[in-house]
Amino acid sequence: MFGPDCGDPWSEGGAIEWVYWDTGTAHLLPRLLRLPDGTSRTHGPLFPVERRPVPARRPPAADLCPHTGRPRLGYDRARVLLDQHAGLDLHHLRHSTATHLGEAEVPLQLIMGKTHHKNPRTALRYVKPGPEAIAKVTEHLAPRRRTH
Repeated sequence: MFGPDCGDPWSEGGAIEWVYWDTGTAHLLPRLLRLPDGTSRTHGPLFPVERRPVPARRPPAADLCPHTGRPRLGYDRARVLLDQHAGLDLHHLRHSTATHLGEAEVPLQLIMGKTHHKNPRTALRYVKPGPEAIAKVTEHLAPRRRTH
């Protein structure tokens, strides 16, 4: 299903949209894929919901876990659960990612790739340097000291 460092979920329209995880996150994947009988899921949604859908609202087969029949967790429900249980906002997490990458001097193209921003102006809105980054840049403006 997923490699140790990336996954290949399908986006709308059938194109593959790669998702990258660091090693710590990748080590959590076996827990997410484990079934009650001890075996692991090999395909289907990574984050299924707790309840099975009613027949009138049955999603496409690709959005159902073949082992449990549960559909994938949607963005809106994930947003609500993250707020309820951790007090976090998915949108803020995305923006803080851009800020941290910007402070690490990661090129804008890579920040856009990670945050899925299509327009550089949109990505730049969230790349806000902190005090340390501004101080580091200020050092470039200081006159060079004479060495002799």
